[in-house]
Amino acid sequence: MSIASDGDVKVQGASLRSLPKISLHDHLDGAVRPATVVELAQEIGLELPHTSTGSVSDGRALGDWFGSQADSGSLVNYLKTFDLTVGVMQSAEALTRVAREFVEDLAEDGVIYGEVRWAPEQHLSGGLSLDDAVDAVQQGIEEGEDAADRDGRSIRVGQILSAMRQNDRALEIAELALDHREDGVVGFDIAGPEDGFPASDHREAFDLLAANFMPVTVHAGEAAGLASIRSALLDGRALRLGHGVRIVSDLEVMGRDGEEVQVRFGDLARWVRDREIPLELSPSSNVHTGAIEAWGAELADHPFDLLYQLGFAVTVNVDNRTMSRTSLTRELALLVDAFGYDLDDLETFQFNAAAATFLPVEEREELVEMIAEGFRRA
Repeated sequence: MSIASDGDVKVQGASLRSLPKISLHDHLDGAVRPATVVELAQEIGLELPHTSTGSVSDGRALGDWFGSQADSGSLVNYLKTFDLTVGVMQSAEALTRVAREFVEDLAEDGVIYGEVRWAPEQHLSGGLSLDDAVDAVQQGIEEGEDAADRDGRSIRVGQILSAMRQNDRALEIAELALDHREDGVVGFDIAGPEDGFPASDHREAFDLLAANFMPVTVHAGEAAGLASIRSALLDGRALRLGHGVRIVSDLEVMGRDGEEVQVRFGDLARWVRDREIPLELSPSSNVHTGAIEAWGAELADHPFDLLYQLGFAVTVNVDNRTMSRTSLTRELALLVDAFGYDLDDLETFQFNAAAATFLPVEEREELVEMIAEGFRRA
């Protein structure tokens, strides 16, 4: 099945795009419309990339460039594409516009609740303060929610503030998250190069967040292995694992008994499974960054299905819509194509995501009801 980045697919007669979805792992600077990047870059004189056919000058060509650069099998090369998107997001006006369009795009994708993560410390070169940046993004989110509501779509979006793990500002960003927890911020994250920068480097920030009951998710198990996941859980007190796909390294497949896989669990994998710690899996991105290189280079090689069959709390995410040229609708379609999932499976993934949101339990239950109703109507 050929699945276009903007196409819809039907499963058991139901449109995947129309199904209610939850987005947990979605980077703001990884979801800028290419046409918006071109326009903002021209306004500030930021040079656009060159290709073999010359300078990129329109959104379609830039979208192609993002896709070719990101699909390298290397997280380091993948992250280089953010120099351009972050570069055009250095003013309040640009941040507000990008955030507004982000919410509009989520609503178009059938998302009813999303959590957008981004790193305020990367958006200060134009003179903004950290507070200014957070306020500008929140304004854009609210404008996007209002626009979606006028179009008959209901969506809510919360901010997750990320600290760059290779820097020394995690405590400052943790304080920023706490200062804005009544103004749209729902959680905290650390992002950036994972290997060599464990969560333990930022223990003071995580201690502060834990003392103030601020939810935390940590990028772990994407570009580094079990030690990174362990540090995320013990030092970061992470309630979710950003990707976490390399938890599979703590499983030993012993064989099969009919269709049932016989697996020996390591202590860490058993803890993550038994405690139902959500995995923010991003199938296409995990292929593009080489996160699953130990198991293969195609989406069908992704251990998503093994984790699902073993009872892990798997969720489906896009990571970076622009770089991976994808949507949540497309990610679900790819999983259906690779593993033969039906509507019941897709509904389970959304229930898992709803339960994992950084919302009060009453609001999580409302999301579950909305998902169930949407799938019943499908």
